[in-house]
Amino acid sequence: MSSFTRRSFLAAALGSTALAALPSVAREAMPFTRYVVVAKARALAAKPFAERPMVPQDWLDQSYDDYKSRWFRTKDALWAGTDRSYNVDFFLPGLYFPRAVQVNTVADGMAERIGFDLSLFDKNDKAPDLTTEGDLGYSGLRLRTDLDHPDKKTEFCVFQGASYFRAIGTGNAYGLSARGLALKTADPEGEEFPEFIEFWLEAPAPGQRSMVVHALMDSPSVTGAYRFTITPGSSAVMDVEATLFAREELNHAGLAPLTSMFLFDATNRNRFDDFRPAVHDSDGLLVLNGNGETLWRPLANPTRLQVSSFVDENPQGFGLMQRPRRLSEFNDLEAFYHNRPCLWVEPKEDWGKGAVTLVEIPADKEIYDNIVAYWRPREPYAAGSEVNLNYRLTWGEEPVLSMPRVIDTAEGARIFGGPGRIMTIDFDAHPLFDGGPDTLDVHIHSPHVATSEGVLQHNPETGGLRLAFYFDPGERDHVELRAQLRKDGTAASEVWLYRWTA
Repeated sequence: MSSFTRRSFLAAALGSTALAALPSVAREAMPFTRYVVVAKARALAAKPFAERPMVPQDWLDQSYDDYKSRWFRTKDALWAGTDRSYNVDFFLPGLYFPRAVQVNTVADGMAERIGFDLSLFDKNDKAPDLTTEGDLGYSGLRLRTDLDHPDKKTEFCVFQGASYFRAIGTGNAYGLSARGLALKTADPEGEEFPEFIEFWLEAPAPGQRSMVVHALMDSPSVTGAYRFTITPGSSAVMDVEATLFAREELNHAGLAPLTSMFLFDATNRNRFDDFRPAVHDSDGLLVLNGNGETLWRPLANPTRLQVSSFVDENPQGFGLMQRPRRLSEFNDLEAFYHNRPCLWVEPKEDWGKGAVTLVEIPADKEIYDNIVAYWRPREPYAAGSEVNLNYRLTWGEEPVLSMPRVIDTAEGARIFGGPGRIMTIDFDAHPLFDGGPDTLDVHIHSPHVATSEGVLQHNPETGGLRLAFYFDPGERDHVELRAQLRKDGTAASEVWLYRWTA
């Protein structure tokens, strides 16, 4: 599995010590459109994959504290001191980021390369001396614009590391990430991580609301050209256009992949000696499938690798949500997990048959991103094929869907009445519940065990309803469970899906 950790993104997440850089030398301008990136990706795919050189060894040997000891002077950011609506900072390579990326600006249809200039970084007295010769450059970039502070450009989006990127809505703290593409996730032979190797930043006009970023992707199995139209706000919205060129057959491609962290909540709290009641960036997978059915799958931190597939055709949307929004639900005054964004994927075209796939990896610390979700097409992409994708990513607020939401799941031993486990599911207050519990039908099902009929009650704390039921797993090491409320024969809640493990 991936050796990428959450710590590798910490410098990007914390504005106080983020590392960046700016050009000092402009190169010859060249005409530019999106099709330039597409042509580069097509040409790369026609040649064998070649590893890019790494930065000098002393850059790679830095400790985490060494890496943080240099930071960019934001007053020297790209387009600082101009009337353009965005500033851009560039991160240093080294430590977790072994290869530099090329960054270009685009103005009036002409692209110019950005040169590397280490002198634009401030440092403290503990900063190590580093080689200034070799394959040096930037490892990524950060976008800043006018958000909640009219006289200050605030960061809201970072591209750094492989094909990873992340964004936040106003008031959020950085949390989960997205990627350009996932390949062979959880496969026995190991995962492949495509990399964005070059970026083009379209210079925004004064007052322009959206920022356009192009990226060229390369990998042993595939190349790609990406165009991101990024609009910040209460939620940051990214419209993504991608063209992929398969060098080899892609029999396990993950489209619009999301990566997050789930350590514990009330379902597995007993495994962690921690003062906090919960630790996670996301607590559930939300799916609006092609039939219009809304699914909610609470996340787990299993004791062994778990892969779940939700078979579908032409999904309407899926994403990783962070539903707890009170500080008291985490009791963490530093990480502010209650402010982590949700991330929702909306295909803009039919994606055909496949499955929303959830990978849950055992983790013992919150520095590890152990949750991956993506769309896996049923049919592999053939070697030599060209694939075009269009989808939207919304970072921040949860999408407003019609069904009453599941807001909490808890489980524990059945103390009275015999062996087994008790499950409780809390549903948010909703007009469909106005007639009270007696107007609703409870549907509980498991392919593995018998369950009780369930008790549905009003919850005065939430204003919604709580469903409680029990089951006896016996000697089974896992049990799949499904529950839903219905009214007059139609859905009156999300479909709750849960995998209990011993």
